Amino acid sequence: MTAAYALGSRRLSSTPLSSAMVFVGCGILLGPAVLNLVDLERDAAAIVLLLELTLGLVLFTDAMTVRRRDLHIGGFLPGRLLGIGLPLSIGAGWLLAWALLPGLTMWELALVGAILAPTDAALGKTAISSPRVPALVRQGLNVESGLNDGLVLPLFILFLAAIPGTHYAQEGVAGVFWRALVLSTALGLLVGWLGGRLLQWSQVRGWVTWQWRQIYLLAVAGASYELAVVADGSGFIAAWVAGFAFGFALRRYRAGGEKEGPDRTADFAENLGGLAASVSLLVFGAVLLGPALEYLSWRIVLYAVLSLTVVRMVPVALSLAGSRLRPPTVAYIGWFGPRGLASVVLALLVVEEHVPGAQLLGRVVAITVGLSVLLHGISAVGLAERYGRWHEKTAAATRDLREDTPVPETVSRAPQARPAGPAET
Repeated sequence: MTAAYALGSRRLSSTPLSSAMVFVGCGILLGPAVLNLVDLERDAAAIVLLLELTLGLVLFTDAMTVRRRDLHIGGFLPGRLLGIGLPLSIGAGWLLAWALLPGLTMWELALVGAILAPTDAALGKTAISSPRVPALVRQGLNVESGLNDGLVLPLFILFLAAIPGTHYAQEGVAGVFWRALVLSTALGLLVGWLGGRLLQWSQVRGWVTWQWRQIYLLAVAGASYELAVVADGSGFIAAWVAGFAFGFALRRYRAGGEKEGPDRTADFAENLGGLAASVSLLVFGAVLLGPALEYLSWRIVLYAVLSLTVVRMVPVALSLAGSRLRPPTVAYIGWFGPRGLASVVLALLVVEEHVPGAQLLGRVVAITVGLSVLLHGISAVGLAERYGRWHEKTAAATRDLREDTPVPETVSRAPQARPAGPAET
């Protein structure tokens, strides 16, 4: 199926039929709802391993291409979306779950809000890749989606620790804070910085080939993740932090004549992450979305719709108040917050922890992500064109348009929304 899509990927990339829709749809056919070739209970270990490794790799590669100045693109956009919009989205999702999802405890409701807060720009790639969309908006959405999943992880772990019976609850709040947050962060910093420093040391001496430089990145990402897991911490937090440290070390100790920076080093890892994300979408359709469709209720559907609209768009509007961005821009940024890989993996982790409300929680996440794949996929091409036309017309008639704030060339690839994989072509 992957090969078949690849053969027509360029032709389909300009249509409303996104690759994510294709892979998720095929996953539903392969799952228990139809052919029963993939089943969560039967294949749980392999499925969880695939999704965890995919998210760990994505967290690492997204973080390694981020520079500190990326949070100040245009002076405000990523910082506002992450510092104001993200917490407000988690809180709004929590309150909405309390109103619509009876039967869940307070901390299970908080988990719903946290799991569905991270965005995945790869599912609406046209929205951030169309040259007609201002660079400020494209890069702001890209940086936001590359960082918000890592920022949500500490809250996700703390919410899990508050639920009796989970692995994190057994350690207590102090233990979770020490192992999952502090220790994992320290291990990630150590492995990432040391890994980047050693790579540059070898590069300067001409000891490493371009091909093995790419493989080396995967080894560093895997080492950071596994070391934190062995220490009973959070592999995801360690991989995310290691990505920052690795990228910083590559830039900090870069040789004067060297032309290959962190972005080129991440090429293979991003391609691999794109392929793994494609397979993950197929698995998601099979083991989560397909079964969830059999238990639809008006409460779940309403929550999914409001999660993709009100819970996302109102916090974005509040975070951008006073920014001088025009209403069409605020609406565009607010709409393109698709939910994807991070939400799926975090939901499966809740299932693994045997949280009492995991069944309902999993269905809510599955329907929300599935609806996001459909709606954001269908609307990406058309809305990007429509918004682009509005911007061109407004820019021609307006001086000093806020949307035209220059974006530095150096951040044009940071972070990549896994564009090279088949799921994002």
